[in-house]
Order: sequence, then structure tokens, then C-alpha cells
Amino acid sequence: ISSHFPVCVSVLYVLLMLLGIVGNVLTLLVVCLRPHMRSSSYLYLSSMAVSDLLILLLLPLDLYKLWRPRPWPFGDLLCKLTMFLSECCTFSSILHITFLSLERYLAVCWPIAAKALLTRRRTRLLIGCLWLAAAVSAAPVLIMVGVEDVDGEECGCTQWAVSSGLMSAMMVLSNVYFLVPFCILGLVYSLIGRTLWLRPQSGRRDQKHKNTVKMLGVIVLSFLLCWLPFHVGRTIFFSLSADAHLYLLYYLSQYLNLVSSVLFYLSAAINPLLYNLMSAPYRRAVYSLEDGRLPSPVGVKERE
Repeated sequence: ISSHFPVCVSVLYVLLMLLGIVGNVLTLLVVCLRPHMRSSSYLYLSSMAVSDLLILLLLPLDLYKLWRPRPWPFGDLLCKLTMFLSECCTFSSILHITFLSLERYLAVCWPIAAKALLTRRRTRLLIGCLWLAAAVSAAPVLIMVGVEDVDGEECGCTQWAVSSGLMSAMMVLSNVYFLVPFCILGLVYSLIGRTLWLRPQSGRRDQKHKNTVKMLGVIVLSFLLCWLPFHVGRTIFFSLSADAHLYLLYYLSQYLNLVSSVLFYLSAAINPLLYNLMSAPYRRAVYSLEDGRLPSPVGVKERE
């Protein structure tokens, strides 16, 4: 790979990390300090902000590996934990977007049932379950990766994981986690669109639903555009790494892998910007933080 390419990638990494950390911290502050922003939708989005922050905080280690893949000086435990957290946050973000969209489907298409089912307490419980499911799904990474001496100690997928088929199984799981939710999302947003845009009356509530669905639709689209190259690049990279006859394609896949990694971190950094562009309440809440008068979140009346 050309020496200029890692330099450009490194600059983008640093910019995305700074932008993403500031934006996601603002999202968490808005939800924590502004009671009216604690709707179930923003509870999901604040949990996604935690996931995005974890991904961005792991970025410096990825940047280190870009410039010095070996030797890995941080030990086997940190190697396993960083890979596990990255995969766990990836699964968690996909699950959050899927269940948030399903919640919007209930709110738009089945409003009476949604009023009874979609309480904040249940939303918080479901968010906890999503994190647990993501952690369980990513758990095989803890035995799949490690530090091995391959021309110097390197943090990555072990030879045992490759020979045992565990890596292939994990790649299948990762792709299923990507493809199945987006099939569900396509169906859900088709049904929501049909309900909203073909409904005879269009009151204030319908307009509010439309604005929320538009914002979520843009988030889902950006998620798809950022993560599709990542999944394709990673699949090609691991599939071709052992095939000497496809060396050129493997070499090109390294470029694709770097570009898709930038898009992966872009996905973690861009959501707060999308909220700011698409949601007037979010903009007002962010601007209100500047006056320094932060209301206490204690004692806020909630639907439990």
C-alpha cells in the first residue's frame, strides 16, 4: 500500500474521532439534562451514542495497528477485549436501529397498542436485553482472536480459529446480523410509509411521526452506505487471505478494507450531525446547553 494512503486515512481517523466524541457526548448530555428529550426514541439513540463512543475510543489502537501491525505491545487480554468490544458495539448498533424502527412501526401503525406497550421502563429493559444479546453474539471473538508470533507478535485472528472454522462461522453470523435486519427494515419502512402517506387525515401527530420517520430513514440509509462496504471488504479480505492465486485481488481488498474502515468510523461519528440536521427539537436542546442553566433530571414525570 502506498505510504501516502495511510497518512490520509490517519488524518480522517483523527478528525472522525474528534467529531464523533464531541457529537455523541452532546447527544448523551441532551438526553440526560433535558427531560423532554427522554422519549423512547431518544433513549435508543442515546444508547447508540454509547456504542459509537466505545467504537471511537478504540480507534487509536486501530490507528496504531495501521502503522505498526507488529509487534503488538499491549498484551493478549487487551487484544481480545478491543476486538470483542468492537464486534459487540457493531451488533448492538444494528439491533438498536432495528428495534427502534420496529417501535416506530408500532407507534404509527398500531398507536393504541403502542401507547400501552411502549413505556420508558420497558424501553430501558429492552435496551439492556439488546446489549446482552450483542455481547453474547460477540463472545466467540474472545477465543477467536489473540496475539500470535507471526514474524513478530501480532493481534488478530488465530490460526486455530481459521483451521477450526470458527472464523468462517463468525463471518456468516456477522453477515446475517447485517442482511436480516436490513430486510426487516425495508419491510418496516414500507409499511410505515404506506400508512402515513396514504392516511386520509394528516394532523399534527401524523406530521410528527413523518418527521421522526424521515430522520430514522436517513440514519438507516447512512448506516447502510457506511457498513455495506465494511462487511464486503472484511469478507473479501478474510476469504482471499489464504489464496495465493488471487494475490492481486487480495492486495486490492486491502485498499477496500482501509476505505471501509474509514466508513465504519464515519458511521459512529455522523449520527449526531444527522440528528442536528433532521430534528428541530434536538437542535434546540443542544443550543440550550450553551446557556449553562442545566435543569436537574431528578423528579421528571415519566410514563412507567
